[in-house]
Amino acid sequence: MSRLDSADLQSVPAKLSKQKKSKKLYQKIDMAFFIPLSQKMSTKYKATTTDQAYFITITTVGWVDIFTRLNQKYVITNALQYCQNKKGLEIYAYCLMSSHLHLLCKGIDGFILSDIMRDFKKFTSKEIVKTIEEEPESRREWLLAYFEKSCEHLKRKQAYKVWQDGYHAEIVESNWFIKQKVNYIHNNPVKEKIVTLPEDYYFSSARNYAALDYELEVILLDLF
Repeated sequence: MSRLDSADLQSVPAKLSKQKKSKKLYQKIDMAFFIPLSQKMSTKYKATTTDQAYFITITTVGWVDIFTRLNQKYVITNALQYCQNKKGLEIYAYCLMSSHLHLLCKGIDGFILSDIMRDFKKFTSKEIVKTIEEEPESRREWLLAYFEKSCEHLKRKQAYKVWQDGYHAEIVESNWFIKQKVNYIHNNPVKEKIVTLPEDYYFSSARNYAALDYELEVILLDLF
């Protein structure tokens, strides 16, 4: 299995290392994913370059535990996979927790990461709400009411708000930073006492790095 030296992360080619794929649910994601470029977002912590990698965190409003449900986890991994295949997203590490998503990633082939994340958040917001409405969910009424209330302060009218604003992009500037963030990402479930070892958490790239069955393909970095 090929690995990339973390020192070359700034110029890594758009080539995925070959890994054994796990069985997973897959839903077709169509052109509804795309959003007109005229729709702007806040520039704070915005990943606007096309040649650098970033550590980013996307969090639900109120830190609501949406991703305790398997069907909602697949909303996220399917959307990430779509971004990898169609929107120039390269992922080097990730972990999906109950209320947030950590990524070490980069936009390639002319795609800007801020645009990818904007589209990702808007699309997954709609899919998360749709899943709550159409599939079994004991918290349906409470969740929808909470997401609706979260829109009250917005100038632009919308029915529901699922994600907090922004994604707190931190640019990758050193090998130390890469190693520190990958370890942080992978140890999130351990810190929360969900698992004992990072690789035991299924929705994490720790499994990719441990050469185990995994849910989402990533580019492996040579961290040592």
